[in-house]
Amino acid sequence: MTEYLELEDIIAISRLALGSDAEVRDFGLIESALARPRASVFGEDAYPDLHLKAAALFQSLARNHALVDGNKRTAWAACLTFLGVNGVRIVAPEDDRFDFVIRVATGEDGELADIADRLREWSRGG
Repeated sequence: MTEYLELEDIIAISRLALGSDAEVRDFGLIESALARPRASVFGEDAYPDLHLKAAALFQSLARNHALVDGNKRTAWAACLTFLGVNGVRIVAPEDDRFDFVIRVATGEDGELADIADRLREWSRGG
């Protein structure tokens, strides 16, 4: 069974990623990002595997700008945490991870399936 993150988790993750308390611009955008991996259509998961769910969370947090600062750092840390609590860890060179986060946040890597594929490629465990 998939473990999901909650609002309190995102606030704590953001605090750790930023080294200070996050200033939330819009709690609704965070809640929306948290709901996206859980979405279903006609009784079926909209995102049927863990990596698609992680990609949906990551993409939403990185692009929605729910925080005043630190959206990309929080989004990536939340993605890693979500995968981690579900038994998967990401192993990739730091430069590749950095470039990937920027591409997702700017929309250059815009297809959810492509984001999930990259996460799958870097995954260990699970």
